[in-house]
Amino acid sequence: MPNIKISLAGDLGSGKSTVGRLLAEKLGAEMYSTGTIQREIATKMGMTTLELNKYSETHPEIDNMIDDGLRALNEREISVVIDSRMAWHFVPSSFSVYMSADPKIAAARIMNAGRESEPFASEEEAVRSISERRKSEQARYMQLYGVDIKDLRNYDFVIDTSAIPPETVAARIIEAYGKSGKGAGK
Repeated sequence: MPNIKISLAGDLGSGKSTVGRLLAEKLGAEMYSTGTIQREIATKMGMTTLELNKYSETHPEIDNMIDDGLRALNEREISVVIDSRMAWHFVPSSFSVYMSADPKIAAARIMNAGRESEPFASEEEAVRSISERRKSEQARYMQLYGVDIKDLRNYDFVIDTSAIPPETVAARIIEAYGKSGKGAGK
């Protein structure tokens, strides 16, 4: 299936990166992750991802840099899985997926991932930080673009990943994509 574009948005710790890698592998697609880019920027700047999000509220150049990369993906004739909260907006040709997860499960996943830019001393701290980061992102994207990233009507498919293994999530997304009518030649 050439020229597949699937965008993954959703809750922190919902498995977007893991599922994205699985989808890219299964579909023979490239993987593009704004989360990875943000974590790299945060590390280079000596910040946590939450601190970078707060910084971005008054420094739009961070978002502009990431947005330009997303816009370019919409124009390219490639198969790509995009892990990005705003891909549904900047890559409207993509099959957009929203992945949700219970906050405690999401916190445990993030803590187990051992991300340098997201160090947490406890599950409670992780839940609190995730909530703060989500509110920061939601407010920032509303201010910058006039969109609510939590409005599920923005997405073609919504899935709760709390109790589903990543392989099953990927399979359900591929199935929903196939039924959607989006994609190459459709």
